[in-house]
Amino acid sequence: MKVTINVECTPEEARAFFGAPDVAPLQDAVLGQMKTQMQKAATALDPETMMKTLFPVNSEGFADLQKAFWGQFMGTDPSKTSK
Repeated sequence: MKVTINVECTPEEARAFFGAPDVAPLQDAVLGQMKTQMQKAATALDPETMMKTLFPVNSEGFADLQKAFWGQFMGTDPSKTSK
C-alpha cells in the first residue's frame, strides 16, 4: 500500500510547524557585515594599488619571479641555480 500526502504551505509555515528557528535576522546581519567588508576590500582594487602590489618598484623582485617561472617551465629548480 502506498499513501501520498501533499501539504501546501509556505517555508515560514513549515519552519514554525516543525519548530525550527527563524534565522532570517541572523542571515541579514551576516550579509550586512559581509557587504561592509567587501566594500572596504574594494578600495584595494583601484588600478594603481593593484599594480604596486603585483609589480614592486625594484626590478629584482620581477627578476626572481621570472627565474621561478622559467625554472618551472624548463623543469629545473631555480633555488639550485646560481644568481
